[in-house]
Amino acid sequence: MAQLKYDKKSGRLLFTKQMKREGYKILIPNMAPIHFKMLEKVFVHYGYNAELLQTTGPEIAQTGLKYVHNDTCYPALLVIGQFIHALQSGRYDVHKTALMITQTGGGCRASNYIFLLRKALKKAGFEFVPVISLSFGMEKNPGFALTIPLLRRIVGGVVYGDQLMLLSNQIKPYEVNKGETMELVGRWSDRIAQMLVEGKGYTLEEIDENLHKLTKDFSKIEVNRTPKVKVGIVGEIYVKYSKMANNGLEDFLAEQDCEICVPGLMGFAAFKVDNRIEDYKMFGGSRVKYEFCKMLLDYVTKLETLMVESALRFNFVPPHQYAHTKELVKGVIGYGSKMGEGWLLTAEMLELAETGYENIVCTQPFGCLPNHINGKGAIRKIKEVKPNANIVTIDYDPGAPKVNQENRIKLMLAVGKEALNEKIAGEQAENAE
Repeated sequence: MAQLKYDKKSGRLLFTKQMKREGYKILIPNMAPIHFKMLEKVFVHYGYNAELLQTTGPEIAQTGLKYVHNDTCYPALLVIGQFIHALQSGRYDVHKTALMITQTGGGCRASNYIFLLRKALKKAGFEFVPVISLSFGMEKNPGFALTIPLLRRIVGGVVYGDQLMLLSNQIKPYEVNKGETMELVGRWSDRIAQMLVEGKGYTLEEIDENLHKLTKDFSKIEVNRTPKVKVGIVGEIYVKYSKMANNGLEDFLAEQDCEICVPGLMGFAAFKVDNRIEDYKMFGGSRVKYEFCKMLLDYVTKLETLMVESALRFNFVPPHQYAHTKELVKGVIGYGSKMGEGWLLTAEMLELAETGYENIVCTQPFGCLPNHINGKGAIRKIKEVKPNANIVTIDYDPGAPKVNQENRIKLMLAVGKEALNEKIAGEQAENAE
């Protein structure tokens, strides 16, 4: 068994090279299933015995409530609850298990998840379980490193994950042969993961070629384009994507016969990089850091362009382009509002309304200040700019009844269906003339 080692300065438990060699199981919370499944295989290829946690159910939140203060934001409570629930399940050798969690370094409480997790682990009797920070240098562990080759594969996984999510959302509601879309998602996910593992598929040229091929494959699925209510999903990043956090929102909307659009992770990545550029413009700082971030944003923009071009080539609604999304929010909210999802949340709602997904569910953890300001607080201004926007904000926490959440969404959908019927009637009248 690996000897436990601690950081001399902070006193935190380290994930060591010996732990990696001994095959410590690294548990990772699942947020975006399509993306994370591919990335899990990449981590395994690099010698990390990674496993995505698939557990769901009310017991996760109840476990979190035992070890995290109930005023802590809902995503933290769920992630920590899922970790501790896994350690208590008996499925893992807790003396050969580590946990991995992202750490952004921003002003949102999400930056403190890692400290809350360590405190909760101590309270639960698992203080000997190391926690790995998936971040850019905020914490270092001898047994884990974000190398350039690993980072390039992660970026590739995010690009392909975004495109697969976009295409499946636009086809699945209309597919003639039920299940065909998600079967194709599974096949392409396995194929892409294997390419990334083999060191292929992550250069700009390879990404362009693969995006063309996979988009072409999805365009071949037989569909019946009956008019449906189109719904966009925005909000705090974990609640926005996680089925466990949003009570299966996407499945519920599918049951209501809707087509959904969930803005991808690439926009959020661009937002985080661009924030550093805006910081320099507003407050000054390191010119070297500023130029480096400009270079990174330029690279992300090139990737976005490849995704947009492949979608347009086969008549899909393209993913949002960050530069345009950013432009939409001018005069609505300032670029200095960047805690959590910041102004990007407001901008995504404007863009959804512009691209035909005017019925919007804004998902927010109860008490999440950045989301309440940039989400709920911006609705009146959004409707002034985009009168067609039909927005409902839904709070998620352990005590929020699912039936109440769904009833509020149904009211929003009723307005959306009425608007859709009016649009269809108007088009029929024009054709009759």
